[in-house]
Amino acid sequence: MEDRGAKTELVRPDGGKIRVLVVDDERSLSDLLSMALKYEGWEVRTADTGHAAITIAREFRPDLTVLDIMLPDLDGLEVLSRMRANGHSAPVLFLTAKDSVQDRVIGLTASGDDYVTKPFSLEELIARLRGLLRRGVLAVEVSENPEVRVGDLVLNEDSYEVYRGETQIPLTATEFELLRYLMRNPRRVLSKAQILDHVWSYDFEGRASIVELYISYLRKKIDTLGSPMIHTVRGVGYLLRPAS
Repeated sequence: MEDRGAKTELVRPDGGKIRVLVVDDERSLSDLLSMALKYEGWEVRTADTGHAAITIAREFRPDLTVLDIMLPDLDGLEVLSRMRANGHSAPVLFLTAKDSVQDRVIGLTASGDDYVTKPFSLEELIARLRGLLRRGVLAVEVSENPEVRVGDLVLNEDSYEVYRGETQIPLTATEFELLRYLMRNPRRVLSKAQILDHVWSYDFEGRASIVELYISYLRKKIDTLGSPMIHTVRGVGYLLRPAS
């Protein structure tokens, strides 16, 4: 967990404030979140319905959205689907009162990037938001050669493009960061704990199933284009190597 007293400031690539949209129909909760996020130096807008969130997102173009699953008109999954259809690709963190693994998987499968279950601590939520921002466009690492190659798989850290052969592969911010970590460590077995620490930047407290979920996402997008590249070492972790 980050030390809030020694936190580093996150800004947009142009130096402007991070823009966050908070969508929740509980006014007391959205007010509390707004106050905490403004303390981070971020610009915050709020919405208490799904339709309002879609409208605000179109105009505000948030860098990050905190989205409640249960809203009075549209549910959060439908809101996210419409936002994605409108070209909104920035990270989304779901708020949910549901605590089952299935509910979490459904949310992540709907192109969300993370979730927290109510009740939650502000410190944990903000740590997760900062982690999402670092994994997104605000965390591009500068290097002399932005391309990482493993076999016929090419990842560009500047343009955030991924190709296998001639085929471009669209990835979410989290999928991209996971793949980058695997490609930066080719032929090396990485444990779930290592992946959680590097990609999610906080202790998932036993929720290592999130790694399995995102590995499955990458396999569906990458290994279906040729011989498998992502391999499981049972009881140890995962590795990526050139197709044989």
